[in-house]
Amino acid sequence: MTTPLDTSPLERRARYAGLGCFSIFAGFISMAMVGSLLSMVVAKITRAPVCQDIPACNWYVYAGVGGLIGALSLPILVLTRVWQSERDAARKNQ
Repeated sequence: MTTPLDTSPLERRARYAGLGCFSIFAGFISMAMVGSLLSMVVAKITRAPVCQDIPACNWYVYAGVGGLIGALSLPILVLTRVWQSERDAARKNQ
């Protein structure tokens, strides 16, 4: 089994890029769904007019903002945790 310390810098960068790209996608989708749910809650609380077949007329605004927040925050959290664990492993091996 290879440890993060045994890999080359190019392999580590490729792993970071893969994790970053996947977490951008996952963060955008997940927080867009949360934003859509939030738009329904806000529409119910404010008694906003209901559009045909959807509970909130401006759900796409909430989904877009939530998606952008998720696309920025999840990769930062994931990569920070990976870097922290690699730094801890390097300290442990010294």
